[in-house]
Amino acid sequence: MQFLQKFTAFGKIKKDLRDMTPVEVMLRKARLHKGFKFGAGLLLIIAFLGVFGPMILNLSPYEQDLTRRLLPPVWIEGGVWDHWLGTDGNGRDYLARILFGARISIIIGVGAACIGMLIGVTLGVIAGFFGGWVDQVVNFILTCQLALPGLLLAMTIVFLVGPSIFVVIMVIGALHWTLFLVVARSATKRIRSLDYVTAAEAIGASKLQIMLTDILPNLMNQIVVIFTLEVGVAILSEASLSFLGVGIQPPTPSWGLLIAEGKDALFYQPWLIILPGIALFLLVVSINMMGDGIRDITDPESSVE
Repeated sequence: MQFLQKFTAFGKIKKDLRDMTPVEVMLRKARLHKGFKFGAGLLLIIAFLGVFGPMILNLSPYEQDLTRRLLPPVWIEGGVWDHWLGTDGNGRDYLARILFGARISIIIGVGAACIGMLIGVTLGVIAGFFGGWVDQVVNFILTCQLALPGLLLAMTIVFLVGPSIFVVIMVIGALHWTLFLVVARSATKRIRSLDYVTAAEAIGASKLQIMLTDILPNLMNQIVVIFTLEVGVAILSEASLSFLGVGIQPPTPSWGLLIAEGKDALFYQPWLIILPGIALFLLVVSINMMGDGIRDITDPESSVE
């Protein structure tokens, strides 16, 4: 009897799914996907705290008080409630600097991923659609890019141009487009041979129109998944550059910069490194989990259960 009830319920679910639109199916998957909900929820919390946290708590990441420098967090002996996470070597509130650093990381991550997406998807669609010598030229550019040491090249360019948020976004974005290109090119080659593209060509649609209206919309689910993953990669790249001293410059708070400033006191005030490290870890994990969830949600063959 119990087996019959489960079988009947399963059949009802399948019937309900057949009555749903594709958007309703994806929304159902999103509600049932624990990883997506956890990642998206954690990302929203971090973004909210980064944007509104300093204003709500009335904290400044730049205000110095040398009489209160290197105060520990409140759970360590000597901590005070005026500075929940303590202060840095210049007496600046560490909670405010970590919260403000979330803004920097998210802005740089999203901005760099947008630039990389624009470059990679454009080259990938062009190479996959036209093929021939165009594909060979794009493949040569891709090979040259993959042969270059990304971090060293980024350090060199930022050092020569001058470090700033805009420069860091442009440099990281210009060096992280290869994954977009590879996926867009292979998917475009597959879509290029489908019947509806042939029909569009037969009725006189231009090549640009076919790429924009027939091919690009069918790449969006892959592009969105790669975009979320590249945001995490860009955030880690910015943290690496800031840690090495060629990224975000003081007094602007960046998590990589906070870790660099606290490395000399690792054995005496380890929280100076642990706290921004945990924040960086949580942000990247939340973005990756949300990206994995989007991949499952947009996959027509994935289960909603």
